[in-house]
Amino acid sequence: MTNRRQFLQGAVCTAGFMGLHAAGLLGSASAAEIAPAGKKLKILVLGGTGFIGPHEIEYALDRGHEVTMFNRGTRPNMYGDRVEEIIGNRDPNIDQGLTALEGDRTWDVVIDNSGYVPRIVRASVELLGDRCGRYLYISTVAAYQGGIPGNFDEDGPLDGMEDTTIEEVNWETYGPLKADCDNFVRDTLGSRATVVRPTFIIGPGDSTDRFTWWADRVTRGGDVVGPANPEVAVQVVDVRDLCPWVITLAENDTPGTFNAAGPTWTRAGLLWGIQGTSGRNVTFFWPSPELVAELELPCPMLNWGDQSRIYGNAASRAAGLDYRPLADSTRDTLTWWNAQSEERRAKARGWPTPEQEDSALDVLRG
Repeated sequence: MTNRRQFLQGAVCTAGFMGLHAAGLLGSASAAEIAPAGKKLKILVLGGTGFIGPHEIEYALDRGHEVTMFNRGTRPNMYGDRVEEIIGNRDPNIDQGLTALEGDRTWDVVIDNSGYVPRIVRASVELLGDRCGRYLYISTVAAYQGGIPGNFDEDGPLDGMEDTTIEEVNWETYGPLKADCDNFVRDTLGSRATVVRPTFIIGPGDSTDRFTWWADRVTRGGDVVGPANPEVAVQVVDVRDLCPWVITLAENDTPGTFNAAGPTWTRAGLLWGIQGTSGRNVTFFWPSPELVAELELPCPMLNWGDQSRIYGNAASRAAGLDYRPLADSTRDTLTWWNAQSEERRAKARGWPTPEQEDSALDVLRG
């Protein structure tokens, strides 16, 4: 479940990014349909080449904003001369660190997509906090207090690291580390902080391949092994809804904390929704948690937790976030996925092998 989801930091390669562009899947509307913003902003993006960064940056450019991004430069020239690239490292202890961002230059908004460790986020906030009008931090619903079922609105209790010397990001520490980052940004910047806590982000370009597995496998039809605990709740947000809305928050100078969490499905309901889009004949089999553990069966996106955690989205809806139908996300994710190279599709991350599926089905069919 999302409060202990496995941290996957892989990013979309340049070819995958260009595939999004070619397929017209970077935004909810074409550039010609996007009206220019009333005020041009100077936006600094920390990150910018992963899953959500391209969707944010392309929309910001379409709105007429001036975009600078700061990262390690491992995927250079993704945006040509449309975006200024500043090379460095979020960690001030590695290479030249944040040196390239020092000085008195200012931005209207800093969007922090890549902050996972409190020490590193603290360094960025201390360097840039007085040189921007708004600091927009992308947190996660995994920041809410772990292991507790129930409903979580934006004022729900956050988790945190008991041992603050730990900086390794893995499926156990991801949520608590992000919680400490989240708290620091809000405590330090007050009303100049905006914090967005997404649940599972889905849609074209998803380098985690989680939702893509279910869109692909269910669309192929036949006997499908679903997740354990199919009655447990799950919420998603399409990247093409999330990222333009992040830019809207920046444009409106909106303070506050927001759960970016779409309508609540059960795990089974989510898969039936995908099946309804495909129209294929599917028979779902629901394994027990014990069988999943015994067979070490991967279950992308739906593999954690046996009790529901539901994240309230009233604040995000009031601030303008709209959630597109699941059918749109399913179709467009498949369009993007099928446009990837054979080599890329052969390296899907965390998918069950056919042998693992067959072993599970042999047991489940009795």
